[in-house]
Amino acid sequence: MNYTYYIADVFTKTVFNGAQVAVFPEAEGLSAQQMSLIAKELNLTETVFLSNKEGQENYFRMQIFSPLGEIDFAGHPIIAAAYVLAACNKLSLQDTYTPVVFAQNTGDIQTSITSSNGQPSFIQFTRTVSPVVDYYTPPESELASFLGIDEAHIDSKKYCTRLVSCGMPYLIVPVYYYQTVRDAVFNLSAWSQSLAPQTAAQEILLVSPKTPYQDSDFAARLVGPNIGVHDDPPVGSAIPSLAAYLCSFDHMQKGTYTFSVQRGDEKMRRSVLNLEMDHKGEDSLTVRVGGEAVKVAEGTMVIPEA
Repeated sequence: MNYTYYIADVFTKTVFNGAQVAVFPEAEGLSAQQMSLIAKELNLTETVFLSNKEGQENYFRMQIFSPLGEIDFAGHPIIAAAYVLAACNKLSLQDTYTPVVFAQNTGDIQTSITSSNGQPSFIQFTRTVSPVVDYYTPPESELASFLGIDEAHIDSKKYCTRLVSCGMPYLIVPVYYYQTVRDAVFNLSAWSQSLAPQTAAQEILLVSPKTPYQDSDFAARLVGPNIGVHDDPPVGSAIPSLAAYLCSFDHMQKGTYTFSVQRGDEKMRRSVLNLEMDHKGEDSLTVRVGGEAVKVAEGTMVIPEA
C-alpha cells in the first residue's frame, strides 16, 4: 500500500532549521513492526504515525518511533503532527483556536492550534507532570571534567545542579555563559569514573540564562553517553523537567511564568521553544509548550502488506 508522509521542521518558521520530524497522517493498517522499519528507513530523530481514534473528530492515536524503537512521549512530534494535519487539510481549522487531542503511550495530550488566514501559525500542548527532584549530584569538579568545561563556569549562586525527572531523569547543569553551552564536549571516560552514572540519568541538560538572541531567555543543550560528541539533539522532551527544575528554587515565587528556550545556533538547526508554567508549589506542575513549524517535504512510501 501507498502511504503519504510529510517532513516538518519544528520549533522554527524557517526551513532547514529546528528539528526534523516525519509525519504519516493516515497510518491506519501499519503494524508496529512496519512503523519501526519506516523510522529506520527515514533515519530522522522521530517519525510519527497517526490514526483517527474511534472515529472521533480531532482525536488521534499517536505512535512515535526513533530509528532505535518506539518512544512513549515526545514533544516535537506533537507540534509536527498538529501542523501537518492543519496545513494539509486533514482537519478543519476553527476561526482562531482549534483543539486536537493526541493519544500517546503516556496518555492523552491536549493541544491547540492557532490559525491565521486559514493556516496554522502556532501550536501549543499542555502537560501536567509530577516531578521528582533529587539534590544529590556529582561535585562540580566531576561535572566540569565529563562536560569538558571550566568548573568556574558552573552556576552555584542563583542556581545549582539538580537531578529532575518527569518520567525520564535529566541531570540539569546550569552555567553562566551561552558559549559554555555551545563549547561543551562530553567525555565518556570522565563520566564513567564519576558518580554521575549512579544518578540513573543518561542525559545532561546544560542550561544558560544568557543567549545572544532576543527571542529566547535560556539556551539549552543535551549531552550524554548515548549522544554523539558533536550532536545537538532536540530538547522538547526535557522541557517539563526544566520547568520543574526552575520551580524547585525558593527564589521562584508562585505564579505563571512565560519564557523561551533556544537550542542550536545559526549554524546548527536553531529551535525556539515557548514555555508557560503554572508554579503553585504543589506536587504536580502544569506546563504548556508551544512553537511554530514549517513543511519541507512530502513523499509517498510503498509498504508491502504484512
